[in-house]
Amino acid sequence: QVQLVESGGGLVQPGGSLRISCAASGSGFGISTMGWYRQAPGKQREWVATIGSGGSTNHVDSVKGRFTISRDNAKNTVYLQMNSVKPEDTAVYFCKAVSLGEVYWGQGTQVTVSS
Repeated sequence: QVQLVESGGGLVQPGGSLRISCAASGSGFGISTMGWYRQAPGKQREWVATIGSGGSTNHVDSVKGRFTISRDNAKNTVYLQMNSVKPEDTAVYFCKAVSLGEVYWGQGTQVTVSS
């Protein structure tokens, strides 16, 4: 079993920056891919970014050049650095991890972009 806990969400002004984190815990796990998804009010959950165990990354086009996913394998933590945020980035951000063929989700952290 893997537990994921997101943190770092909050209110940020348009054009500002925010970094959210997701810490994984549990016993006997070997996490491969980790990623971030988001869900805005009234919309479906969408993929934002993915990072493999070796550090390879992918980002959805709408955040390329603004958001960066990274991970610290020693801390079992994945990060999402969000720069130049826009009001349309407002959503609950969820962390996802794949471990031994199983998919795990965090509870989400709210990010609100507003002046």
